[in-house]
Amino acid sequence: MRITIRDVAREAGVSISTVSRVLNDTCFVEEGKRQRVKETAEKLGYTADPAARSLLKKETGGVGVIVPSVSGEYFSEFLTGIDLFTQESGFYLLISSSHRNTAEFEAALNTMYRRIDGLIVMAPDQVGFNVNHRVLRSMPVVYVNSPIESPMSDSIRLNHFDGFYNITSHLIDMGHRRIAMITGPATAVDAQERLRGYRQALRDAGIDPEYTLEVGGNFTRESGYHAVSTILSSRKRPTAIAAANDLSAMGAMSALHEAGVRIPDEMAITGFDDDPSARYTTPPLSTVRVHTRDMGRMAIQYLVSRIRKVADADGRKVELPLELVLRSSSLGFRREGTGRAG
Repeated sequence: MRITIRDVAREAGVSISTVSRVLNDTCFVEEGKRQRVKETAEKLGYTADPAARSLLKKETGGVGVIVPSVSGEYFSEFLTGIDLFTQESGFYLLISSSHRNTAEFEAALNTMYRRIDGLIVMAPDQVGFNVNHRVLRSMPVVYVNSPIESPMSDSIRLNHFDGFYNITSHLIDMGHRRIAMITGPATAVDAQERLRGYRQALRDAGIDPEYTLEVGGNFTRESGYHAVSTILSSRKRPTAIAAANDLSAMGAMSALHEAGVRIPDEMAITGFDDDPSARYTTPPLSTVRVHTRDMGRMAIQYLVSRIRKVADADGRKVELPLELVLRSSSLGFRREGTGRAG
């Protein structure tokens, strides 16, 4: 049976209104009586009803997070960073997934309406998410890795172009001239920026991009695995693969092992994100480190500061640094004619 505010009042020998004032900190209550109520509530295991709290204080005590997916290490690390600070701050966390679909994104927003005090949105897709949606206008919002921007909201971004430019340049510096890329979802801004970085690195090295070497993927192991058959069947086989993220790189590595292709001697491979398992692949995966857990922690810190009205009115715009992490999957012997063309 759920312990109610009436049970606490009866046990503490005070009125229901006194319990309410103490637990919601709305009015002055004599210190001895306040302490008695708090001790009684703790002894009975009383927890406040979020709906009742919402009605009384126009607050819910909750924060929401919408991410493209809740599976995979990248999103797990991001949500872990959020969850740790959320607990410390006394909020509860409501998580939903958009599955990179506009209708599901809006359904998640509508489900969270009036159940949360603020929202973190990770929506890297170009599809038509409406920044003027009633939920996004009704509360503090922090956008993470999203093309959506609002002057009054905080935004945390990554420079995907530079990150992928650098990892592709590394492969070029190792002597590779035919570098395939396993791309990400066509609607995802982060995936398109990584593709743009790949192409620009090739051009700057005097190498014309070959669009037949750009194999479609969707950030999953499966897409990376299946992309390898296309790459290996190329008329002139590439010597390196730049995968749009670690998951697709790991799937590709599995396919290369099955095909008997040695990594990195016959095919170097790189990823992006530096998921925790990237260092434990065979061989360990070269990648671009995204400080994903820190990104989640920063997002929730920004959001809580807005909920508690201690942040500046203007939205903060932050670009987090990316770090090249080179491991054995791309650090084989240097091929003849290494370095950049021209």
